[in-house]
Amino acid sequence: MIDLRRIPDRWRRLDVTVRDLPWAMLFVVGSLLPPLQGHGTEVGELPARPFDALAIVAVLLQSLPLAIRRRWPIACLAVVSAGFVIDQVRAYHSFAGTALAIALITAGARVEQHRRATMVVFSVAYIPLAVWLDRLGSNEQVGGFVLFYLVLVLAWGIGSWWRATRVADAERRRRVAEDTRAAERTRIARELHDVVTHHVTAMVVQTEAARYLTAAPDKLDATLAAVSDTGRRAITDLRHLLDLLNPDHGTGDPVRQGELKELVEQTREAGQPVEFTEDGTPAQTSGSAEFVTYRVVQEALTNALKYAHGSATVVRVHHGEREITVEVSTEGSASAGKAVGGSGRGLAGLRERVDVLGGEFSADRQPGGGFVVRARIPAGSPS
Repeated sequence: MIDLRRIPDRWRRLDVTVRDLPWAMLFVVGSLLPPLQGHGTEVGELPARPFDALAIVAVLLQSLPLAIRRRWPIACLAVVSAGFVIDQVRAYHSFAGTALAIALITAGARVEQHRRATMVVFSVAYIPLAVWLDRLGSNEQVGGFVLFYLVLVLAWGIGSWWRATRVADAERRRRVAEDTRAAERTRIARELHDVVTHHVTAMVVQTEAARYLTAAPDKLDATLAAVSDTGRRAITDLRHLLDLLNPDHGTGDPVRQGELKELVEQTREAGQPVEFTEDGTPAQTSGSAEFVTYRVVQEALTNALKYAHGSATVVRVHHGEREITVEVSTEGSASAGKAVGGSGRGLAGLRERVDVLGGEFSADRQPGGGFVVRARIPAGSPS
């Protein structure tokens, strides 16, 4: 049994010549119908004459090339124009004469190179036709010939407008694709920054501390074990990030319950004294907000390790009914303020993440030294 719903798809998969062939046959059949003979396109006002063998040739020349109009538009226009000249000079005035307008529209829409030359050649070719018709006894006035020429120009113009619209649409799709790729690259860079910077910073700090523990094997062993754990966490996070880049991967958020505590504990192992407070009940619809919260705390602790290592750091996370508030403050040393300036990539990424969710973000120096990061992140409503 034929599935009628698949017919349009199968039709679109056919070659354009096959799809345009019905148009050609329609003009052939229509031109040969007795009621339509002598009632087609007319220029020159010559008395119509009955169809003969040459009329069939003119009909075929004007109709059949429509099958190749999209593949070879200039060739189609040239052959159709030749058939049109025969049609008008012999005064058959066949229905197939309308094919000239279709050929012009297609050429205007499809011709990519030598467009101006094509217009000039076919415009100049119209002059001998008008002179020939006049010598054959045409009653057409100059205004009539000019009007018909303007109709032909209009047909070309319609095709040109169609082409310009198609080109503009293709350009728009190209820009959208480029913007999408740029946004995706930015997102990947931001994820890599968040994942790699934190773990590598912790490993660097732990390794530097290990240099001074050679006389204390137990502490040295614990520090090296912490470095190893941090490396494994980095590998795990990077693998997770690569999974997210896989098109077949789901869209779930990577933050699980308790990961904030693990993040704080990792920072403590790197030698940063951190006081952590988390209260409230997370909203059921706060997946993206929880993820952004994790990134805010991660970046703030990374900056604390880099620019204020050893200084007391306080992390407070509050889960409200409709938002999550985060505050990470670090007591300062002379270099603490660099966390606010820095390269800017991490903080700019955080600000963008929070803004996307409609929240607020700030990173400022504290009056007494140090810095504080604050974020208010909308998180939906509770159950």
